[in-house]
Amino acid sequence: MKFTLCFFRSLLLLIGLSVLQVPAMAGSQINDVRLWTAPDHTRLVFDLDRTIEYKIFRLHKPERIVLDLHGVRLRTTHLKKLVTSDPVIKAIRHGKPKNGILRIVLDVKEVVKPRSFLLKPMHGKPHRLVVDLMRPGREVVEERVITAEKMRSKKEIVIAIDAGHGGEDPGAIGKRGLQEKVVTLAVAKELAKTINARKGMRAVLIRKGDYFVPLKKRVRLARRSRADLMISIHADAVRNRGVKGASVYTLSERGATPDKVAKALAARENAADAVGGFVSSEIDDPMVNMILGDMAKRDSLNSAYLLAETIIKDFGKIGPIKYGTPKQARFAVLGALEMPSVLVEIDFISNPKRERMLRSSKHQKKMAKALLNASLTFLKRQGHLKQTAINMVEHQYSTAHQVSGLRYLNHSEQLAIVYPAGERRRELLPLI
Repeated sequence: MKFTLCFFRSLLLLIGLSVLQVPAMAGSQINDVRLWTAPDHTRLVFDLDRTIEYKIFRLHKPERIVLDLHGVRLRTTHLKKLVTSDPVIKAIRHGKPKNGILRIVLDVKEVVKPRSFLLKPMHGKPHRLVVDLMRPGREVVEERVITAEKMRSKKEIVIAIDAGHGGEDPGAIGKRGLQEKVVTLAVAKELAKTINARKGMRAVLIRKGDYFVPLKKRVRLARRSRADLMISIHADAVRNRGVKGASVYTLSERGATPDKVAKALAARENAADAVGGFVSSEIDDPMVNMILGDMAKRDSLNSAYLLAETIIKDFGKIGPIKYGTPKQARFAVLGALEMPSVLVEIDFISNPKRERMLRSSKHQKKMAKALLNASLTFLKRQGHLKQTAINMVEHQYSTAHQVSGLRYLNHSEQLAIVYPAGERRRELLPLI
């Protein structure tokens, strides 16, 4: 009897201890923290093992942003090491003001407007808490209406270059770890450099660094720059590692996507907002502020198709092509219908051999050059360069050499020279 009583007492004690341990086991934890710096905000992303309850508020004199996380433990040790040259955050501290609360304090260098939201697990990402510190006065102001008169009044050709993905959204990742967001930005910067080196032309980088830009905001930035055309750069990925080659896409008319592969790709690319993190106020469709007739839309789509065809031809000179003709799909980033916009999948990062090529700076320059040549050819055909670089070359060369005529040859930077006596020669003339 005595043994039985002791047994039950021990059993009850074990049950009691196990019950007391449940709350501790049920607590959430922060496994990792990342910081991204964009021109108009700084973003902190906390990786969680499950969803949490939290509160965020500001304190002044000095300026601080405070996060109170309920029932959360901090498992990462590099929180203080995050802040290096960020223009907003001066220091990050953490403590426990009371039992069950983890407090994270962000000491900031200027007055900022905090916003935050939780993201559910997707595309290999865990539960996340996103905190954006918006810098007043640095937000991009959307230009509501772009008129044809404004477009004609420009004295330079502007090309918007959109490097796909960024920040929390790495895009596709190759077998050897190359991230899509890295190679797209490298090619975009190289292309911008070659464009800006030409008189009468200017490049606008939609994303200048490793940070996240929502899809609709990319459209707004291109629209605000009053670009003559937009090129969105991406790298594709599939399970079959033998697939290779570039492909070019335009916006599908009336939302139809006849090709299943194109539809699947558009779905993946359009999921970038969900992966990278977005706020609903950022995804309002700016097209509601535009009035575009069916003829204008058709003209823009036809022009985009012509640009896509030209890019395919020039890319075929430097590497394999996946699809010999442009594909159409509903890509959110191609929504600025007042300018020809294309999405270029420069190659398959999932192919180890092509991944190695994509990592090469030499090949990146070749891809940028192909995009530049295609853009120049397209702009010539559209007549956009007549009053800028080409006419300047024509005038200067004709005056100096007393030639009677000039004409353009194919897609290269060559002019056919016609002398008064009728003698015809071909000489390389670098266009400005």
